[in-house]
Amino acid sequence: MSDLPLAKKSLGQHWLTDAATLQAICDAGQIKPTDTVLEIGPGTGTLTELLVTRAKQVIAVEYDAALAAQLAGRIEAINLKVVEQDILTYDLTDLPTEYKVVANIPYYLTSKLIRTLSETPNRAARVVLLIQKEVAQRVAAKPGDMSLLSVSAQFYWQVSLGQEVSARMFTPPPKVDSQVLVLTRHAEPLYPDTDTKQFFRLVKAGFSARRKKLRGSISGGLRIHKEQATELLVTAGIDPNLRPQELSLDNWHDLYKVIA
Repeated sequence: MSDLPLAKKSLGQHWLTDAATLQAICDAGQIKPTDTVLEIGPGTGTLTELLVTRAKQVIAVEYDAALAAQLAGRIEAINLKVVEQDILTYDLTDLPTEYKVVANIPYYLTSKLIRTLSETPNRAARVVLLIQKEVAQRVAAKPGDMSLLSVSAQFYWQVSLGQEVSARMFTPPPKVDSQVLVLTRHAEPLYPDTDTKQFFRLVKAGFSARRKKLRGSISGGLRIHKEQATELLVTAGIDPNLRPQELSLDNWHDLYKVIA
């Protein structure tokens, strides 16, 4: 532990060195010898060391310039490419199709990263992220506990949860526990004829006031009269008295079809 670099709080850095946990993250990636793996925020390279033994190529994108320079020198593997860059500006279309993502990421990055990975025209075949446990469970939520994040993720991916990781496994330990989140790309788009921009405009409108009943949040979010919102919901077979978190993905698509 003593030779670990000082973690930068501003970058949400927490070093994970537990061998069994790192192995479990790797296993969740189901990496084959023909795979290209994108690692985000490799940090000290403890996960990278495992990835390079399993994949054809590992592309490690690190925002911290000092860590990126150290990683290139520390792990001498011909199948490792270290890129010093912000992952949110990295061009994912440069990667081969069917690439995979395996990463232990800073908590603050989660929502933006899932959105970036979801909206690229070159979506990964599989994404494995170690993130805050509460957020992982929110992404995997079922109707009753849905959110804009869970609807967005489940629109593009099959979502499942992997191993829980105690905060004490990290140096320095974060304030909360983590969990492995696994996103597997849908073999075919769930709703192929959907204008995603309009679909998510609707979903955002619905979640604009979570505590309101749908007739109120849809009315306010889309700037239409409550009577019109009620009529749209009824036509879609949805009870206007429900709250947005109670709707399934299919419910949102039914409503989208009525509005479209």
